[in-house]
Amino acid sequence: MTDDHIAQHLGRIAAQDRAAFRALYAAASAKLMGVLLRILGDRAEAEDALQEVFTRVWLRAGKFDATRGQGMTWLIALARNHAIDRLRARPPRAEGDDAMEALADTAPRAEVQLVARGEARRVADCFDRLEPDRAAALRGAYLQGQSYADLAARHAVPLNTMRTWLRRGLLSLRECLEP
Repeated sequence: MTDDHIAQHLGRIAAQDRAAFRALYAAASAKLMGVLLRILGDRAEAEDALQEVFTRVWLRAGKFDATRGQGMTWLIALARNHAIDRLRARPPRAEGDDAMEALADTAPRAEVQLVARGEARRVADCFDRLEPDRAAALRGAYLQGQSYADLAARHAVPLNTMRTWLRRGLLSLRECLEP
């Protein structure tokens, strides 16, 4: 056991020795990262898993039994088991032709795009029918998220007048857009 520095670190970590934990991380993290990367196949996921493995080491170091094996063997088994748990938690992947069918086409279909363009044109035409300052106030309030007070200051009108502009502007748009 005297030659097993990892086992010595684990014994000290069981007693909550932070210096031993830092030393263990320096001694074992590269090897454990290699194990995790080989099993998981994704660097970002392997880095997350490594952090979780060392959290488990901190919490479970007292369970290490030097009479049953080397410290590094215990760490590798802990990392391997954690990586396998992560693999099992992944959603199943489709293979071959099924994989192509499983991919969702998030782009709107041609008909939907044409209808949307038509509706956008109708909205733009309705905005063009409004007085320019009223249209600008509506765009500022509902498309750019400006407050009524900011709009009133920008257009140099009282706050209640701005509210009236916006209410009447919305009513005009609704009338214009009704079939």
